[in-house]
Amino acid sequence: MVNAPPLGARVSPSTARNRDPVLAALRARLPASGLVLEIAAGAGEHAVYNAAALPSLQWWPTDPDPDALASIAAWRNHAGLPNLLAPLRLDASTPDAWPVNRVDVVVNINMIHISLWAATEGLMTGAGRILPSGGLLFLYGPFIEPDVETAPSNLAFDHSLRSRNLAWGVRRLDDVKALAARHGIVLSERIAMPANNLGLFFRKT
Repeated sequence: MVNAPPLGARVSPSTARNRDPVLAALRARLPASGLVLEIAAGAGEHAVYNAAALPSLQWWPTDPDPDALASIAAWRNHAGLPNLLAPLRLDASTPDAWPVNRVDVVVNINMIHISLWAATEGLMTGAGRILPSGGLLFLYGPFIEPDVETAPSNLAFDHSLRSRNLAWGVRRLDDVKALAARHGIVLSERIAMPANNLGLFFRKT
């Protein structure tokens, strides 16, 4: 994959910082083969990077935003990876409309703090429906944990998010876990990641 982005593709500086630790966490825990659905794939850089590194897995990027879908398509056309599927328009907050019946893994990177809580509710509803028993849901991002001091950078980030939209903000891990459990999805592993983020693996029971 050439470093220069192709025409029409967007670039996110945060992706360059977190793509290697995210890939390392996924590589060690994802199944040897199967279908991965990425919810809110954004510019599509994670999708290309992960699909290139995990060729035995099919990677299906989705996003509700037309500009994001165009960027994903540009990255996909540029990379020419046979296991990277065409981007799908999908809104996490409307799980009943997801045109997907079954996947082995759901991946969601840096979405739930910068979207309405309805998007997280939809993510858990949809994942609970399309994941088989033992299927994985992976979340990456900042969280507020009970009995763990929140890093000043995450507090500042939370303040910045809420100043842009009062419904956004760094979510409490207990709230996310309780919501997931209502859909038969249980937190199985918590991984400390760089820049005070967490990698969370949930498993469908």
